Amino acid sequence: MGTTDTGGVITLTEADLDPYVTHAATRPLPTGPGLLCDSARLEFGALRGRPALRRVAELVADAGKLAAELRGQLVIGALRTLDRDLESLLLDGATGRISTTSVFPRNAAESTHRTPLTDGQTLPAGALAASGGRFTPQGYGPKAVADTSGRLMSVFAEAAGDDPAPYWRMAALIRPLARIARPGTGLRLGLPPRLLDEEFGSAAIVRFEDIDFPGALTHEPTRRFLGEVGLPEHGYWYELDTDVPLPTLAEHCAQEGGLPPGELPEGADRLIRLGHLLEDTSLVVDGATGAVLCWSEPDATLRPLNADVSTLAFTVWLVHREKALAGSTT
Repeated sequence: MGTTDTGGVITLTEADLDPYVTHAATRPLPTGPGLLCDSARLEFGALRGRPALRRVAELVADAGKLAAELRGQLVIGALRTLDRDLESLLLDGATGRISTTSVFPRNAAESTHRTPLTDGQTLPAGALAASGGRFTPQGYGPKAVADTSGRLMSVFAEAAGDDPAPYWRMAALIRPLARIARPGTGLRLGLPPRLLDEEFGSAAIVRFEDIDFPGALTHEPTRRFLGEVGLPEHGYWYELDTDVPLPTLAEHCAQEGGLPPGELPEGADRLIRLGHLLEDTSLVVDGATGAVLCWSEPDATLRPLNADVSTLAFTVWLVHREKALAGSTT
C-alpha cells in the first residue's frame, strides 16, 4: 500500500520510508499518527507525490551546484514564518532533525540551507503529527489559549524529550495566541473584555466619547469599539492623537497646513484621523466602512493597514504579548 490521505492527515508506509529514513525514532511516527496536510504554518502536501519522499537534489535543475549538506535532505512539506516567504521543510533521514531551505528549482546555486529548527536536537516529524483529537483547538479566550499551548507543548515534548528546543517552546506559546479572539459581530474580531487593559494597563488605553467623533464616523461597530474597548495610546508603530476631537483627514490637513484639498485622497472628508505612524503618515479609519488605512503625505498614497479597529488592536496586543513571552523564555 502507498501513502494515504484521510481526514486531512497523511500517513506513510514502511515502504515509503525505505531507504530514505533510517532514524529509528522517526520511522514510527509518519506511519502511525501521520502528518497534518495543512495547518496555519505548516503543510505536508509534498508527501502526496510518488514517491512520497524525494531528496532536494531531485528537485533542482543542476543538483551539482547544491551545497553538499542539502543534497540528501528529504523534502516533506513547507513552512511559512512571520519574516520569510514559504520555505521547504526538510527532514534528515539519518538524524531526524528538521530544518528549512529556500529551494530554487531553476537555480540550484541560490538554494540556501537554514539552521535546523531544532537547534541540533532531534525533533522527529511526529512532533508535527495530528495526534488525534488531543490537539484540536477548542473555544476562544485565555483558557483556550492556555489549553492549546499545553497540548502543543506536550506533542513537542513527546517527540523531543522533556526539553524541546527554544524554537518549539516559543511556537507552543505564541501560535495559540490566535485563539484569544472569537469572530466578532460587525467587526472581524471580538476581543475578550479588558484584554487590552490587562496587557497594557488601563491608564494606557484611550477610550473615546461621542463628542470626540466627527459626523463622518457613521460605522456603528467602530464607534462602539473606540468608545467601549479603546486602543493603546502608544502602539509601537503608531501614536493616537488625544488632545483634540478626532478630525477628518481633510480637516486635519486644513488645520495643519498640509496638502490642499485637490491633492488629498478621494473621500478625505470621511477618513477619520486617529493619530500618526510616522511624522508625515496618518493613521485613519474609513468612517463609512471601518477599514483602517494609512495616508502618506510625501507619497500622496493611501494604503490599507488593517481590516478594522479590532484587528488593529489584536495586532498590537499580539506584538506586545510576543515580546513579553520572548523576554520570559530567554
